[in-house]
Amino acid sequence: MPRTKEQYEIMRTATREKIQAAAIKLFSRKGFAATSVQDIAEEAGISTGLMYRHYKSKDDLFVALVNEAAEGLNKITRAFQSKESPIDLILGLTGEVLDDLTRNDEFAEYTILMNQSIVLEKSNPLVSNLVKQSGLMMNQTAHLIEEGQKLGQFKEGDPYMMALYYYAAIQGLAEMKLTLGSGFVTPTAKIATAFLIKEE
Repeated sequence: MPRTKEQYEIMRTATREKIQAAAIKLFSRKGFAATSVQDIAEEAGISTGLMYRHYKSKDDLFVALVNEAAEGLNKITRAFQSKESPIDLILGLTGEVLDDLTRNDEFAEYTILMNQSIVLEKSNPLVSNLVKQSGLMMNQTAHLIEEGQKLGQFKEGDPYMMALYYYAAIQGLAEMKLTLGSGFVTPTAKIATAFLIKEE
C-alpha cells in the first residue's frame, strides 16, 4: 500500500530533525569549518544524497539553525511580555531549560553553537538578526525583573545586570554539561534562581 502525503511529510520532518540534531552536535563540538556534509550525513545515519534533498549546502543548514534560534529568542521575548506573574514566567523558563539539560546534550550543544556563531559571524545578516533578537530578549527580561522587584518577588539590584547574569548562568550550565558529561548534575530551579528570587 503506497504511503500517503501525510506519511511522507512525517518522514521528511523526522529526517530534517535528524540532520539538524547531527549538525548541532558536530558544529558545536568540531566547529562549523571542520564539519563536512558527509560528517553530518553519517552522524544522522543517512546518505549525503538524502541530506542534499533537504539542504542545498552546509551553509543552508546553518541558516536554518540560526533562523530557528532567532525565533526561539523571539518566543521568549513575547512570553515575557505577558501579564503573567514575573516570578512564574522566570521559573517557567528556568524549568524548561533545566529539563532540556537533564534530557540530553542537544540544548547544551545548540546554546554553544549559537554563541559561537554570534562571536564569529557578526557580519552575516542572519547572525545580525540573532544578535538583535538576543538584545531584545535581554531588555525584556530586565523589564520583567524590574516588574518583579516592584512586586517584591525579586531581590534588589540592577535589572539589566541581573538579566545578564541569568543568561550567563544558563550558558555556563550548557558548557558544564558538555564538559562534565555523565558527571554533570542539573541544579534545581531554586538553586539556579537563588540570586534573583526573594526567600519567603
